[in-house]
Amino acid sequence: MGSQLAFKSRIASTASLEKIFNAQEMIASSHISRARNVALDAKPYTDAIFDAVQSLVAHTHITHPIVQKNEENDRVAVLALTADRGMAGAYTSSIIRETEGLLAGLDKSGKKPELYVYGRRGVSYYKYRNRDIAGTWEGDSDQPGVEVAEEISKALLEAYMTPAAKGGVAELYVVFTEFENMVVQKVRVLRMLPVELVQVPKAIHIDNEPIPQEEKDKTAPLYAFEPGVDEVLDAILPKYIQSRIHECLLTAAASETACRQNAMHTATDNARNLIDDLTRKLNASRQSSITQELTEIIGSADALNKEEG
Repeated sequence: MGSQLAFKSRIASTASLEKIFNAQEMIASSHISRARNVALDAKPYTDAIFDAVQSLVAHTHITHPIVQKNEENDRVAVLALTADRGMAGAYTSSIIRETEGLLAGLDKSGKKPELYVYGRRGVSYYKYRNRDIAGTWEGDSDQPGVEVAEEISKALLEAYMTPAAKGGVAELYVVFTEFENMVVQKVRVLRMLPVELVQVPKAIHIDNEPIPQEEKDKTAPLYAFEPGVDEVLDAILPKYIQSRIHECLLTAAASETACRQNAMHTATDNARNLIDDLTRKLNASRQSSITQELTEIIGSADALNKEEG
């Protein structure tokens, strides 16, 4: 009887958890479509401003901090985008693991990384381990707004533009999870500043196919700066950082929601399987108890019959 009560208690508690997991899965399912669309809608603007900056780097000779690396400064800023809530599987742990690897690599190369963390889970992780954190932000990691992107970008831009003698940084890295689809979300390390030129491979044409005229005659753009190069780039730099950080926050939010939905779906299935297994064990225990009671009754009846005989 005692084992049956234990089985019933475990079944009841598992059923309660199964309802919670299923509710979380349904909530994540209702949010994932919007989160994905918001992340995709922000991408064209970010790509456009990034292409513009890349073109400036490739086709002009400038010495602005947006492209110039200060070799004498060994301080590096690292921003880790984690989650505010749990129940998202290995989402936060994967980001922390990648961040730890980046920090170790920077330390090994003689750099002095300064850590910035977004998300309550990451902040709690590093504070519990007494890790120095240069800046923290919390709240709405699954639905980030423009305000938090602006706040983060201002803090990082200030650190980047501060002279080395006053504690400024020479590089800026962002660790986040890139959303590819509902099944695949990859942790990426993005070097945001200084901007480096990315060479795009030329298209490969097979079987002597004619090369399109727009590719054949593609020319490098020419730029005229008014009132001047520094003034233009000073205006572009804050927009560039804010737009890229905002895109990272949005794609990280979509990844977090997808991870939460997948994790809760798996947890719901596991809870249901556990309930089925416990129910079978409860039925087996009940059947064994009934069999034992019948055996005792039959034995007692046989004993009475022998005494009467």
